[in-house]
Amino acid sequence: MMFLIFIDEVAKLLECHGVTAKLFADDVKVYLIITTVDDLAKLQGAINLITDWAREWQLQVSVNKCSLLNIGHVPFDVTYYINGSSLSYRDLGVIITHDLSPSTHISEIVAKAHQRANIILRCFMSNDKSLLLRVFLVYVRPILEYCSVVWSPCTKKDIDCIEKVQRQFTKRLPGLKSMSYTDRLKCLDLTTLELRRLHLDLIFCYKIVFGMVAINFSDIFEFSHVSKTRGHAYKLFKSHSNNSTRYRFFAERVVSVWNSLPASVNFSTLGSFKRSITDVDFINFLKYA
Repeated sequence: MMFLIFIDEVAKLLECHGVTAKLFADDVKVYLIITTVDDLAKLQGAINLITDWAREWQLQVSVNKCSLLNIGHVPFDVTYYINGSSLSYRDLGVIITHDLSPSTHISEIVAKAHQRANIILRCFMSNDKSLLLRVFLVYVRPILEYCSVVWSPCTKKDIDCIEKVQRQFTKRLPGLKSMSYTDRLKCLDLTTLELRRLHLDLIFCYKIVFGMVAINFSDIFEFSHVSKTRGHAYKLFKSHSNNSTRYRFFAERVVSVWNSLPASVNFSTLGSFKRSITDVDFINFLKYA
């Protein structure tokens, strides 16, 4: 609490400087829409303000942990500096690229998940499928699902890449090698990772619609203008997007799935919603067979 009070001045100074700042503990994120040369100078000025404030209050800026992310077509060729060091982006554990493609992030988490899954199978000298599966669910699957709402893939290549981790692990469990992946999932009472990500999208959408997270509903969604529709009463407006990056964004991809939910889905509580969507067939929204 004392540190938050101490660093609060930075947020106020940056706000006066005309840029948007987000703070999480001792991390600071500054961003701005760049349309003119003056915007470039404004952003560099904000960076200088942070370094000057840190120097005055005897805090050290970790330049090696700082990075620059350009999203979209940057109209100017410019380099930003912190204490004379140029900035060339991992954001709270998720790798972000300039085109917002999740492929780089997926490649890294898949490699890490494969490595951990192999360690489990080497270190646990047991033929107990339940034990090995439990270890996989605790130590491997979370790697593949952390913040999936942000980076959930749309291409078959990336979807298969993630699914391969679970497919290979289950095939190496005792007595399951000769079974198909679908049969192995039924035997172990599992679902595909793609379906789990779809469920996570819907759950997060529910939290936004019913005000359970600190995100303004109007900033992300708007309710459908059509009054007479089949299904549930919380349908969202589906906007048209020509940009593939925008089309992959959570607020765009989840709307069609959300609107397709049948009237049988229970919206009364979050727990009831989670249980009821497990009975819905989402085959039309899944690319992995």
